[in-house]
Amino acid sequence: MSTLHNLGFPRIGADRELKKITEDFWQGKVTEQELRETSQGLRKRHWELQANAGIDLIPVGDFSNYDQVLDMSCLLGVIPERFNFKEDEVNLSTYFSLARGLNDNKQSLAACEMTKWFDTNYHYLVPEIHKEQKFKLSFNKLFDEIKEAHELGINAKAVLIGPLTWLWLAKIKGEEFDKLRLITPLIEAYKEILIRIKALGVEWVQIDEPILCLDLPIIWKSTLEYVYRKLNIPNLNILLTTYFGDLEDNLSLTCNLAVDALHIDAVRGIGQLHKVLDKLPDNKILSVGLIDGRNVWRSNLDEALKILKPVQDKLGDRLWIAPSCSLLHVPVDLSIETNLDKELKSWLSFAVQKLDELNLIGKALDEGEEVVEVSLKSSRDALNSRSVSPRIHFSNIKTRVKSIKDSMLSRNNEFKYRSEIQHKFLNLPTFPTTTIGSFPQTNEIRFVRSEYKKGNINESSYIEKMKSEISHVVKEQESLDLDVLVHGEAERNDMVEYFGELLSGFVFTQYAWVQSYGSRCVKPPIIYGDIYRPKAMTVDWTKYAQSCTDRPMKGMLTGPVTILNWSFVRDDQPRSTTAEQIALALRDEVNDLQNAGIKIIQIDEAALREGLPLRKKDWAEYLDWTVRAFRLTASVAADDTQIHTHMCYSEFNDIIEAIADMDADVITIETSRSDMELLDVFDDFNYPNDIGPGVYDIHSPNIPDTEQIVNLMNKAAERIPVERLWVNPDCGLKTRQWPEVIEALNCMVKSAKQLREQHKTVVR
Repeated sequence: MSTLHNLGFPRIGADRELKKITEDFWQGKVTEQELRETSQGLRKRHWELQANAGIDLIPVGDFSNYDQVLDMSCLLGVIPERFNFKEDEVNLSTYFSLARGLNDNKQSLAACEMTKWFDTNYHYLVPEIHKEQKFKLSFNKLFDEIKEAHELGINAKAVLIGPLTWLWLAKIKGEEFDKLRLITPLIEAYKEILIRIKALGVEWVQIDEPILCLDLPIIWKSTLEYVYRKLNIPNLNILLTTYFGDLEDNLSLTCNLAVDALHIDAVRGIGQLHKVLDKLPDNKILSVGLIDGRNVWRSNLDEALKILKPVQDKLGDRLWIAPSCSLLHVPVDLSIETNLDKELKSWLSFAVQKLDELNLIGKALDEGEEVVEVSLKSSRDALNSRSVSPRIHFSNIKTRVKSIKDSMLSRNNEFKYRSEIQHKFLNLPTFPTTTIGSFPQTNEIRFVRSEYKKGNINESSYIEKMKSEISHVVKEQESLDLDVLVHGEAERNDMVEYFGELLSGFVFTQYAWVQSYGSRCVKPPIIYGDIYRPKAMTVDWTKYAQSCTDRPMKGMLTGPVTILNWSFVRDDQPRSTTAEQIALALRDEVNDLQNAGIKIIQIDEAALREGLPLRKKDWAEYLDWTVRAFRLTASVAADDTQIHTHMCYSEFNDIIEAIADMDADVITIETSRSDMELLDVFDDFNYPNDIGPGVYDIHSPNIPDTEQIVNLMNKAAERIPVERLWVNPDCGLKTRQWPEVIEALNCMVKSAKQLREQHKTVVR
């Protein structure tokens, strides 16, 4: 019999219960006990749901109140020194301070740095380590949850982030050193964790090592062998999980590690399955992930069975079946989407449905396909419906993509010439100030949008209410004395969802939320067909905002690659083709904006690096078509139209040449959490265009002070000529409250004026 198991389940809840209770806790509306009770209720619901779906081994430890990497750091007792952690156990106050920073009357502490989890849309908190790092078990969460599961009769499989993956992701603070110097004490900490897990009656531990799908130095490969020999605990079985790609050159090493079972991603790395079978020792279990844990399309069950039958013939009971990776990356339950078009809905599968698909595969393998023939036929019918549907393909869109010329990919003149024209036209001071786009999305704004969607507010009333908010945002920015203004994006629910709702080829859901980081949840659009722009999407709002002020107003667009990477994308054509379709639609929008008199247009590419392949050999191809898509969008701009782009929480030092090749007039980036460390790349690379290093962290309630901002900008000025520096926050302000936004931006503007005095000999 095949064993069915799951690598992880979405923790936010079908109605974002975790997000809501967590944010209420932060605001003091509920107690810590209420937060814990809601969290416990979600775990119970999700464990029972998986058990009822026939899952034999259910993950425990995949639930987190903020981030699984932060949980692992706390379990190991790795708390940044600035938090002065002296207690035996990390409490909830310290936990959330690590995630969000701390700002009270006594002290102000920066949150841990945030960056993306491999090539997904999820962001984790980066562990901070130093040369003399000690490890001490300081977080009982995992052990408490195992006890919870056992009390409910759940067959628990404990889940841990692997020691090598955790160490690989960690960032050195202070004196540089070889991370692997910490491996011996780290192993001892992991052994202590495993011994405690075993004492709780757990038979299987899932240890996630996704770095095995990366390019690893030889010393890290040999260390992996050493680590897993040392982690052998009698009568405790280890399932080593790899995902997000193909093992490639790490395949033989991984197959022969001293573990009891190996999981491989057979969606992203289908070609590795037979190679693994050839290398796998005869006593080892193989878990095959054939249900896509990262996209929402229904599985081809016939194809899955065709692949798995010969594997079962060879392995027998040593075959386990699972999703390709944790289901953290997909929405919870398709059944609650009552407003979705019936045909489109039949093409989809969310976390709950993916477990059902897993169960069907297991039954078909073990009991025969005739037992589940009705379900298999339903799957076939849905796949056939999608493949022939006339709503997917449009010949005029395909013709336009094929007609793209090289001349459409470049601005009229190089940056140096454009810059002179733009500076004369815009007449901005040195260290010009701006924001990234959004301003606080108050409950009133959300209520108005919701009522309009429900039909309770007519269009003219909705437009007037939005215009009133835009006018308010413009006046506030003028009062703050910002140089380049934005309209605040009151009409936008999300930077991707908003555009997807106005473009053809997208479909939207009511409840298909996924976690981006912490309590931040997004509802990604689903791209099912060819994309085009039926009409202008932002022009009227931006024109109105510009009519409210004499200062320059930025038009705000989300870039083609970010729309692509933050959507669930059709899998029946190359992603590059879909990106070009989006780029052409946005190109039309850029042209309409500049024709309407908007001379600064920001095209956000926050997620460009998120789609970067895990293997460096694949980078060039990806960067080629993503940069091409951006240039296709932006290059319609005239020389006197200033194109901005924004990238947040991305370590982009290793792709700086590609970013320069985007040829944006101004790029704004996140640097505040890294204390401007992201600018180190400019020591060796002469970045040619303007840059705005984010001077304060908008994801934290901390208010920056003037001295802090001035010091950060002076660090930037050591690398970038002063005349090419902008002053801005590190991201949009939609999640913040108005009082803190006003205070923070006031400090930012004061800092810019102080910088102008310091550098007043420079003429912009």
